[in-house]
Parts: sequence; structure tokens; C-alpha cells
Amino acid sequence: MPISDDDRAFLFDLLRTPSPTGFEAPGQRLWAARAAEFADAVDSDAYGSAWATKRGANDAAPTVLLEAHADEIGFALKYVTDEGFLRVDRIGGSDHAIARARRVVFLGSKGPVAGVLGNTAIHLRDREKDEKAPKIEDLFVDVGASSREEVADLGLRVGHPAVYADAAELLTESRVTGRALDNRLGGFVLTQVLAALKTGDRPQAATVALNAVQEEIGGNGAKMATYAIAPDVAVVLDVTHATDSPGIEKAKHGDVKLGGGPTVTHGTVNHPAVVARLVEVAEKEGIALQHESSSRYSGTDTDVVFTTKAGIPAALVSIPMRYMHSTVETVDLGDVEATVRLLEAFVRSVRADDTFRTEIL
Repeated sequence: MPISDDDRAFLFDLLRTPSPTGFEAPGQRLWAARAAEFADAVDSDAYGSAWATKRGANDAAPTVLLEAHADEIGFALKYVTDEGFLRVDRIGGSDHAIARARRVVFLGSKGPVAGVLGNTAIHLRDREKDEKAPKIEDLFVDVGASSREEVADLGLRVGHPAVYADAAELLTESRVTGRALDNRLGGFVLTQVLAALKTGDRPQAATVALNAVQEEIGGNGAKMATYAIAPDVAVVLDVTHATDSPGIEKAKHGDVKLGGGPTVTHGTVNHPAVVARLVEVAEKEGIALQHESSSRYSGTDTDVVFTTKAGIPAALVSIPMRYMHSTVETVDLGDVEATVRLLEAFVRSVRADDTFRTEIL
């Protein structure tokens, strides 16, 4: 379904809301309120994963899980110097090579605290030696304080999280750039699919849209929530590397184009029957689909969803993205719309006699 002005406003609101791993509650509240507009019920668990359920028209049909993750990478306050500078550690896969001279926001006990990652001026650096990317322990944050006591007065202590202050913006009418698109974009798609399923006939299958916490550190939220939901089949939604920008070796990383449609991953954790159904509905609906392979694991929540209980037939669908885990992550809204259509069509295709089993005996 096309992205309306209201949809776009929600997406940008979601992207602006800091949700670093372990501290996803603000974004989750926003997501749950939006999902509730299109679902029959909304629930959450102890760690903050949230899911919205849309009942199916046939109780005998399988329950379909559509899953994305809500958390973003960031930093955590690790140490405060006597002079009031902050040392930090990574939350998830933050790229410390791009960190210097960037603005951050700490989520302190008295509210947001702005800071800058210090960068020694080029005039003062010793450039006779080859300059290397900083190690995480080389980074420091300046919040305008002159002492450890002033830092405490701002409401900051060891353990408080931070995210980059960069906001998302339109690069063109069809392309969005900014931080946290990985994978707040997935949560947005889930709400779009729920809205699409609310129109027309109610699907045979029940649908559960799960926005899970803590993917960036191993899929903890998806593991817990999938166990509670106990679906019969699952499609996990994340982002993948678009390899069409300069300097990326396609022989090593595959050929994925921004604007070329979502990808489906083949192999390992991806169940062949679920993948086949995704390919089938994409062909039927005329949805452009790109293909990726998985050699050992997917590096997404699919890795923990498919092993839940006795095993959940699952597959990974991904939205192409340039410059992942940076402040300029870039996606094409055409790929987003195509992904919504694909997931809606998949849900509507599921019938009571679908088992998504690999038949051996």
C-alpha cells in the first residue's frame, strides 16, 4: 500500500525516538499505540517486546508470525573523568571508526543530555604517522561539564545509554537517510501490513506482528516472545546490505540493489517451503524480489525464531540498505512499499491445510 503523509509522519516520529538496545521502551510505546489501531489485541512481555494480533477467519489455519526488531545501536557511559569528560562503551555494533566529531544524546535520569564526541583538531594531531580509526577506549564525550560532580548534576551516571543525535530526512522523494533505520523501518512495515490486512476480507490465518527487543546483541527479545506466541510459521523482516555503492565486492557480498525490491534469503535457517511460498506470491503479485544466500547463519532474529520449541518454519525477508550501522543509513521507500505488499500477500496466501513441513516420511 502507498505510504501516506500520515504514515510518513509516524515513520519519522519512530525514527526520532531513541531506542538503544536494552532501553527500547519509548519507541515500543509509540509502536504499540500505532499497531493497536489496526489489530484485535496488543501485548508485551517482561523485557519490552511488543506484539499485535489480528485474528484469522479460520481457527484451523496456521498462526503467522511477522517479526522485526525495535532496538538500535548506541553507546553506554562507562567512566567519568575528574575533568567531566565521559568515556563510553558500545551498545551493539556501533562503528567507532565514524564516531569522532559527532553529536550524541544521553538518556539521563533528568532527561536528555546533549554531548559531542571530541575530535582533536587536524592542526594539533601528529600526522607524520598513518592515522588509524580510533579504538572505542580512545573516544570521549564532552557534555559541557567541568567536573565529575557537574556530570552527576546533569543526571548522568555510569550505565546511561546514548544514541547519535542525527535525525532522518528525505534525501529524495523516494529515499530516506538517517540513523536507526536498522531496524525501526521493520517495525514501521509491520504496522503497514496490519493496516493493509484490515482492508478487504479477513485472512484465513491469524497474524501476530512482533516488534522485538535486543536483536543487536543476539536476538534475546525474539527468542522470548516467539516462545510465548508459539506461531506455526514465521517471516522475519530486517535490512540487508545494498551492494551497489562504490568499493563493495559483489563476488564476496552478493548483488543487491537499492530500489530493486526486497530480498529473500535461501539456505541454512530459512525453511525451503516458506521461501518457496514467498517467491510464489511475489511472482503472482508482480513484486520484484532479489535473492541472497546464507552459508551458516543469517545474523538476524531468524536465527533464534526458527529453533523455538520444536522448530518454527521461518524465512528472512530484507529491505536493501546502504551504509548500515551509520548515521546515514539509506533506503528506498519503493522497497518498503514492495515489502508491505509481499508480507500482506504471504499472510493472505496461508490456508488451513498449509503445514510448511519438509516431508520425509
